Amino acid sequence: MQFLQKSRQILTALTLALILTITTACSGSSVATQRPQLPANSSAPYNQIERGSTASGQQFGDWVVRQSKGLVQDAYVRDNNKLGVVITPQVKPNEVRPLASSLLQGFHKNFPNQDLTVLVYAPDKKLILTGKYDQQSQQISYES
Repeated sequence: MQFLQKSRQILTALTLALILTITTACSGSSVATQRPQLPANSSAPYNQIERGSTASGQQFGDWVVRQSKGLVQDAYVRDNNKLGVVITPQVKPNEVRPLASSLLQGFHKNFPNQDLTVLVYAPDKKLILTGKYDQQSQQISYES
């Protein structure tokens, strides 16, 4: 039984990392290089910018939710260096850290050359893990 749980955890992390890598590599240009644009309709509802404080952040937040295969129910990007995600109940406690690691890798590919933070929230919106990528040391640290 322990083997099956560990295998599922590893498979989940590898799948998400592969999806993040392939999708990022296949995109024509980096999300970070696209110029921010305001909605064409100035009376547009606020929900058009809720997932990011910039257009590139908005696009990355939308992409994370779409690509997560039901593991992430909501995501937001602030200042192109903070990614917050609300996970679904399907994510097991031992899968949170590998998921955060995969998200940090994808986040780094889209927003390179800076320190990054991923905040992982439980479905009830309580912070359960903070992952930080240090650009200088190229290391990831976690705080529970």
